[in-house]
Amino acid sequence: MSDFKNFFGVAPSDQNALDVFAGEWSSSPPASRPELKAGATPLFDDPRLIWAGDRFGEMGLSGGFVGRDVLELGPLEGGHTYFLDRLGSKSVTAVEAATRAYLKCLIAKETFGMSARVRFLLGDCLEFLRTTDRTFDIGVACGILYHQTNPVELLELLAKRCNAIFLWTVFYDPEFIAALPEPDKRFSPATPMEHAGFKHVVHKFNYGASLDWKGFCGGGELYSYWMEKPDILAALQRFGFGDFHLQQQPNVHGSALLLTARKV
Repeated sequence: MSDFKNFFGVAPSDQNALDVFAGEWSSSPPASRPELKAGATPLFDDPRLIWAGDRFGEMGLSGGFVGRDVLELGPLEGGHTYFLDRLGSKSVTAVEAATRAYLKCLIAKETFGMSARVRFLLGDCLEFLRTTDRTFDIGVACGILYHQTNPVELLELLAKRCNAIFLWTVFYDPEFIAALPEPDKRFSPATPMEHAGFKHVVHKFNYGASLDWKGFCGGGELYSYWMEKPDILAALQRFGFGDFHLQQQPNVHGSALLLTARKV
């Protein structure tokens, strides 16, 4: 690479494109491209999407994502978008609010050959859901609910625009927190909240030092509100979702929830 800032003085390559954001990637490239280096998390080959597609098939959506119009919230670096495209989605509309993440999505689209069925949009997903008149067969909200300051509104808006959803989120696990040898100072005490008549409890999570990383992949505030698992399920039911398929996973923060549901 040339000493001239932002100028590549070497032959073009896919690695050059990834190196525009060297040190900022969370995702590793697809397994089919082992010669490329970026992050460490295998989002371009994420088995959670296979799990979700199988669950959709069990609830009557034959073929899972195949032939479906999909809305993806917070695509991060395009890993799941790439996989949804490969799984045969009719279209994928991916809405990303973070500018650097959006640019990484565009690099991923070009580098890994996503089809013209994929469209990345730069902007706030809540504002998109509030203002669009489009409806989608499936909404994908993977790793975004716990970055909201009003998570129940996100669930309400998804219910208005999507006939089915795949949700992956970490949640506040009181048992895990209580068992820690020292209090987790990133969390504040429980706070009552109400949205659209739905009363629930949230726990304020402070991002802290993670905000200093250029590859930060949280929300747009200094904090977010985490929900507890029973409230997540109750909110989804309140806004019209049912036929739940659930799987709980261990997470560094306690627990994560895999969930598919459809409008009933």
